[in-house]
Amino acid sequence: MDSQTNDSLDLSKAPLLSHLIELRRRLLYCLGFFLVVFAGAYCVADELYQFLQQPLVSAFGGEQSGRKMIYTGLHEAFFTYLKLAMFAALFVTLPLILMQVWKFLAPGLYRSERKAISPLFVLTPVLFVMGAALAFYVVMPLAWQFFISFEHTAPSNGISLALEARVSEYLSLVIKLILAFGLSFELPILLLVMAKAGMVTADGLRRHRRHAIVVTFLFSALITPPDLISQIALGLPIVLLYEMSIWLIGWTGSDREALAREAASSGT
Repeated sequence: MDSQTNDSLDLSKAPLLSHLIELRRRLLYCLGFFLVVFAGAYCVADELYQFLQQPLVSAFGGEQSGRKMIYTGLHEAFFTYLKLAMFAALFVTLPLILMQVWKFLAPGLYRSERKAISPLFVLTPVLFVMGAALAFYVVMPLAWQFFISFEHTAPSNGISLALEARVSEYLSLVIKLILAFGLSFELPILLLVMAKAGMVTADGLRRHRRHAIVVTFLFSALITPPDLISQIALGLPIVLLYEMSIWLIGWTGSDREALAREAASSGT
């Protein structure tokens, strides 16, 4: 009797153990890819930083302006390049991580669920890149031009005011904006998943539209630089994405499917 009990326990543990082994294998695969990309990104960190400098260079008036960036600690530039390499590696590895997550979860889903969720995994990196592109090509040039407008030449009885940006502070601000815009553009994915889980409905999102707009612009004011351009540039797309999410939930019927599943489970 004891041997039969032990055998049943071993069989019950086997599927869990195999899933854990598979999860470890996929995580190690992603980690290995991340380390390879990190090493490559660090080798070209200077070129990457030159690329991220372009909005500031344009705001200064081009490469002929003679402007410079500084670092005030011996280790500052080194750690800045490390941080840049990690950010670049995470940016490149994100689609692979999502793919591995999908391959790990897909066997446990029904065919209808796989069909409904698979487009979300495709749209996730696309929306993130769209948000990052908006931050880099639209918001940063406008915001940097606004901040540089506070420079002035020395008056007769004073000193001039000029910007000499630190490499670490500039990179931190750029990464913060890219992440803020990229993650904010994932709002339709988040709301669709919540609708499929029965947490939100299209009608509920419509009723709370005014609250969502207020929260959106408060969020934009907290995570963007203190200028009106950046706040509007982030808040307005989020509001549009919120409206698009309501339309997508209603069009796909995700909330109705969740309500039907809840009614069926309660009836049983």
